[in-house]
Amino acid sequence: MTNVTATNVTEPDANVPDAGLKDAYDAVLIVGFGGPEGPDDVTPFLENVLRGKNVPRERMLEVAEHYDHFGGVSPLNDQVRALLAALVARLNESGPRLPVYWGNRNWHPMLADTLGQMRDDGIKRAIALVLAGYSSYSSCRQYREDIAKAQEASGEGVPRVDKIRVFYNHPLFVDVWVQRVNAALAKIPEARRGAAPIVYCAHSIPAAMAGGCKYEAQLLEACRLVSEGAGRGDWKLVYQSRSGPPTQPWLEPDVCDYLRELHAAKSPAEAPTDVVIAPIGFLSDHMEVMYDLDTEAQAVCDELGMKLVRAATPGTHPKMVEMFRQLIEERVGGSSDRTAIGRDGPSHDVCPEDCCPSGRPKRG
Repeated sequence: MTNVTATNVTEPDANVPDAGLKDAYDAVLIVGFGGPEGPDDVTPFLENVLRGKNVPRERMLEVAEHYDHFGGVSPLNDQVRALLAALVARLNESGPRLPVYWGNRNWHPMLADTLGQMRDDGIKRAIALVLAGYSSYSSCRQYREDIAKAQEASGEGVPRVDKIRVFYNHPLFVDVWVQRVNAALAKIPEARRGAAPIVYCAHSIPAAMAGGCKYEAQLLEACRLVSEGAGRGDWKLVYQSRSGPPTQPWLEPDVCDYLRELHAAKSPAEAPTDVVIAPIGFLSDHMEVMYDLDTEAQAVCDELGMKLVRAATPGTHPKMVEMFRQLIEERVGGSSDRTAIGRDGPSHDVCPEDCCPSGRPKRG
């Protein structure tokens, strides 16, 4: 179990810009998903993730078995620790120089514990860096709800927390993915490279949830921008990691089903020899990336005789860290220069009360 983590940025000096922001915001809060850090953590972690959701226990136990392949340890927490360290260094270098805290939705360090520590440290108002780039109930509204629940659980005096906007069309986010896709393509022999399709992959969500948000449209726009930057026209958005009952429609096609369709759509002589999978819906190597893509999708490609090249996730790429710094600076400074590219423009800062509903039937 990890203790609550608060990393304090060193005191600012006159040579580092802070844009007079200290009175408005006095901390940054990284809000993560969380992940188990040992075999004993796996079941209680998954129970936290699935609480209140219509997911069969058999599916939960199936996912728990995925963690067994990796010693019961998710890579996610260590990746957030690396991001936290990189962000602190970048804020120290260019500002705004604010202390950075970390709390998770589903596993330690838990949000309520972190917010309690922030209160005890005298923090009054924080900007939340939610590690999700797209709008949906699971990737946006649920984080806001969990922050509110954690504030209530932590008692009086906890800081106000404001979330940064989604960043699927931020130029630095797109640039990182262009680099990742090009690096993956470069692993394919030049003579075959042009024929290799790009398969973008994101976590599936229930169709009822997708109908009330811009998740799919934002993913498609991000894929379009990255493909355009990479100079590629042959691409497809697919999904992975569905967890609901078979009777409930989720976004499709599934990545493994699509790989088989891709192979079967042409004659054996014309079937693609290589395929690039870019997990554009993920910022780092979640268990879903390591198992659903690096294990299951890889097995399908091995069966079909296709070479799979998986593009790396953004992780702590310097441009990602700088993007987070810019989004923090933009929000805490009240800047009207809100960078975005493509068709949509920058997303809103403050989510409407009714945005990104869960899609679940209302009770009573």
